[in-house]
Amino acid sequence: MDGNMIGPGPYRATKLWNETVKLFRGGMPLRRHWAHFRCYDNSFTGSEGIDYLHELLKRNQNFGPEVTRYQSLQLLRKFLKNHVIEDVKGRFGNEDFDDNGRLYRFPPQSPLKPLPQRVPLSQRNFIPPIPRWDDCEVTQGPEKIPMKPLVLNSESWNKRHSIAIGEVPECKLIRRKDITPKHVDQIWKSMTLTHLQSVLGLQSLDGVLDAKLLSPKHIVHNVFSVNKQGIVILKNKSEDLPHWVLSAMKCLANWPNGNDSKQPMYPGFERDVFRTVAEHFQRLKEPLLTLHLYEIFVSILGLLPREQIAVEALQVCCLLLPPANRRKLQLLMRLMAKACHNHALPPLNDAIGTRTLMVQTFSRCILCSADEVDLDELLATKLVNVMLDNHENVLKVPAELHKSVEEHLSHLRRAQIKYAGADTDSAVNSPPHAYCRQISREEFEEQRVTASQRAVVELLEGIIQDKLMSVKDKKKKLKQFQRSYPDIYRKRFPTPESEAAVLPERPQRLKPQLMLLTLKKPLQPFQRSWSFRA
Repeated sequence: MDGNMIGPGPYRATKLWNETVKLFRGGMPLRRHWAHFRCYDNSFTGSEGIDYLHELLKRNQNFGPEVTRYQSLQLLRKFLKNHVIEDVKGRFGNEDFDDNGRLYRFPPQSPLKPLPQRVPLSQRNFIPPIPRWDDCEVTQGPEKIPMKPLVLNSESWNKRHSIAIGEVPECKLIRRKDITPKHVDQIWKSMTLTHLQSVLGLQSLDGVLDAKLLSPKHIVHNVFSVNKQGIVILKNKSEDLPHWVLSAMKCLANWPNGNDSKQPMYPGFERDVFRTVAEHFQRLKEPLLTLHLYEIFVSILGLLPREQIAVEALQVCCLLLPPANRRKLQLLMRLMAKACHNHALPPLNDAIGTRTLMVQTFSRCILCSADEVDLDELLATKLVNVMLDNHENVLKVPAELHKSVEEHLSHLRRAQIKYAGADTDSAVNSPPHAYCRQISREEFEEQRVTASQRAVVELLEGIIQDKLMSVKDKKKKLKQFQRSYPDIYRKRFPTPESEAAVLPERPQRLKPQLMLLTLKKPLQPFQRSWSFRA
């Protein structure tokens, strides 16, 4: 493949035009020709120009081998109209260029098109911001959340012995205001454009897309209002294709079993059905991909060397279409794909194959610019071929985008606890990258041990200073602590006297003096002696 690959970005069509003009002017063989008994140096015939440009475009990676000779002829007609070339008498400005021996030459002045001036930074159309957790209100309730005191028995204390117990800072329970459908629409639009910008690898969408012209309701409708096959369902049936067009498309797509109306079949019937469908789409006031999305779809063609990324970009861009356009595009692509793979369908044209016929017939119905100049025909053909090869995936909802939006909405609907001086969306406000100083393994081990011991020492002091704990329970917990951390315990209590100072001895209870009562004999119980007689 020859030529430089023009990647995605603003004014890609203009850059492709200039690139093609440079290659054609720099490589077209020129020689001396005779016409009407006159000699013309540095000239070429119309047929020679078509032959060379056709081979040039097929070798160029921006266009590819799908370019036809007729498309090369159309491009040379635009070259003549835009004064890229002129006839040997200096005439230009029309499209009177044919595949014959008429002589042409290059004008001396530069025919390149200037790139439009970039919009100033202050006037650029930025992507609307995504709603954050800052748009929230405090719940009606207590300022402080009551915290149940932590009671550690021997079992739970052993499980938590490595955790320092500190004071819980003041916090509030906050929630977002109710998320309205308008908020949901804005989130879908913002995150869709952000995802598209990321896939294209652009720092900004300026010059390729005007976000003000996009309706967020279209995106939401295209995602959720679909049938089991993923085809958009329209609320306003008047925007749908006419019934007779749908019947014709179904008849052609399911040939020969799609004739529901049981109309009589005659030789050439399938060609008349195809002509009916083609005439309807060619009469549309606007291409299915719309005029204001022309630049963004042309930019996607710069991703074709990375086909998977190009398909994902097409998925996102097709979500931006009005629902009626997306539905028509889905039905048309299904028809084209089925017709190309239906071997039972008779040839629809005697000169070209079914796929070439489909692409040439519907490419301008799918993509074209408002001015209808430059490389519309070639770019539309390239894009439709890509969409036809990936028709099952191009018009699906991007799974990654759908998951990201749903997770963000779930995050916004979830109540959160905000601590004093903290931000609930600190992750959003924080810088994208945080850097730490690398330390050695010895420093890491030292910090790990120090931090762990500090927490355990604080736990020991908490047991000692707890005045509500009985002496018996305090002794019991200290014994457990001594068995678990003998070194720390020994540092805190190096001598028995230091341990005794923390645990005061219980006062000895005075035992009541026993009164020895002398029992008198009259009070002694009567003892009866038994005698046994023989």
